[in-house]
Amino acid sequence: MGKQQSIQQEKRRKAIMSIVLAIICVIYMLPIVTILINTFKNAGAVKSNLFALPNAETFVGFENYVTGMTAGSFPFWKAVLFNVIITVLSAFLILLFCSMAAWYVARVNSIFCKIFYYLCVFSMVVPFQMVQFTLSKTADSLSLNTPWTIPIVYLGFGAGLAIFMFVGFAKSIPIEIEEAASIDGCGPLKTYFMVVFPMLKPTMISVGILEIMWVWNDYLLPSLVLDLAEYRNIPMHIQLTTTGSYGQMNLGAMMAMIFLSIVPIIIFYLLCQKYIIKGVAAGAVKG
Repeated sequence: MGKQQSIQQEKRRKAIMSIVLAIICVIYMLPIVTILINTFKNAGAVKSNLFALPNAETFVGFENYVTGMTAGSFPFWKAVLFNVIITVLSAFLILLFCSMAAWYVARVNSIFCKIFYYLCVFSMVVPFQMVQFTLSKTADSLSLNTPWTIPIVYLGFGAGLAIFMFVGFAKSIPIEIEEAASIDGCGPLKTYFMVVFPMLKPTMISVGILEIMWVWNDYLLPSLVLDLAEYRNIPMHIQLTTTGSYGQMNLGAMMAMIFLSIVPIIIFYLLCQKYIIKGVAAGAVKG
């Protein structure tokens, strides 16, 4: 009797937990659904009642999507291309150089490595607003204001989190494996790429996902660094294209462009979310 009662209590607890999580899921999905609904309404209807469903008077079909992609002199496809270039290059640089630096920090027990590691951790709590003006001036003077060079700036800002996660996992790699590779004639670079790099895969994937989501949606850093006349990413394009004279905004077109920009990253996250949990757990527990 006691066992049956315990089973019923467990079922009741799981049912309550499922309901609570379902409510939380609906709350998190509400902004995305709201944006989707407003992509099919005219600008006046978006301003007057944001949460109302489109009706016969306010429904405009795919007009907002067409307007958002064709408005202005800067083509939308070009902004998408620059966004992809910036995101891919930034993620590549962060994963390669931060994993190598983290491996060195995890293996070399020196004061320099400890100071370097704690500085990287400290950089995660420094607000971007503290360095934005100095950064924009430095990036302009060093010609880092193009989609091919701004990933260097992202490398500096993304290094803190990446090195923190990589160090935690690198410490769990048995050093005997690296010593065996060294005996077989492998130098430091060959040991890293042939032995360490494949073992860092769980954390590599999770760090890559987090960095890609950050860079893809970033607006402030590109707007400060990039040459607005020649280069734009998607968030910059949305802001500059849907804003008219006297600050008047086409909210319908803006909602359509926002929805198009978040769909790829949502799909990417849903496909890779399990790797985030594995990578974070591996770096936290094994370190």
